[in-house]
Amino acid sequence: MQKKVKPLPEYTDIPRQLYPPTVHYSLMKTQETVVMSVGGSLIVPDAIDTQFLTNLKNLIERQISAYGRRFIIIAGGGRTARRYQDAAAAVSDLNPEDLDWMGIHATRLNGHLLRTVFRDTAFPEMITNPDDINKVPVEAKLVIAAGYRPGASTDLRAVQIAVNRKATCVMNLSNIDYVYTADPRKNPDAVKIEDITWQEFIKIIPDEWNPGLSSPFDPVAAREAQAHNIEVSIINGTRIEEIENYLENKVFVGTRIHS
Repeated sequence: MQKKVKPLPEYTDIPRQLYPPTVHYSLMKTQETVVMSVGGSLIVPDAIDTQFLTNLKNLIERQISAYGRRFIIIAGGGRTARRYQDAAAAVSDLNPEDLDWMGIHATRLNGHLLRTVFRDTAFPEMITNPDDINKVPVEAKLVIAAGYRPGASTDLRAVQIAVNRKATCVMNLSNIDYVYTADPRKNPDAVKIEDITWQEFIKIIPDEWNPGLSSPFDPVAAREAQAHNIEVSIINGTRIEEIENYLENKVFVGTRIHS
């Protein structure tokens, strides 16, 4: 029997000003390849967010030019995935694999969008199998990735890519400033989490992953990151300056999860 866990908030659209922001430092290594998971909620919050894409493109190209950084960006499915999943479920009885494949294809559509936006910079092939990153020259400045096959989220694929590239950090960009202990819209006692160990983080999320799970980070991916001593930073992707702060080892707003 699956153990009971604390109810999770719906990690979307949490008001930013419920708590005053506080900051801490990143541990990003200067010359390290950056694995960045970009939530579909940022790419397509409702309509495609061209301003976000413009800001992200400028940031990545600036970091590559100024610091010689290398990036691997994996796209999430977000609302696009949920719309297809909800529509199919309204018409037919679906199993988790059906739902998962629609989510995977949504990540690939978003990934192709990113690949097109970065066509002058990115490696020409989009990666789906995380093991295929080993076939990409380490000199590649930017690689775009997406979902692979049912049974896992892009969070797990991001961690697997980090392991294959020997990266020690994964940036998880979503539309929230922090992970919270509960939904602050519903629970006045909810507390933002700025810094937490994997051991403690795993206690407050579900044991298993399933398509459509609302969790700040996939529980399977969390255990994988813990096993390989990978740090995950959860940062609001609309706050481009905080992404840049993290990359440049300056104080930043967000949640840091580590061993």
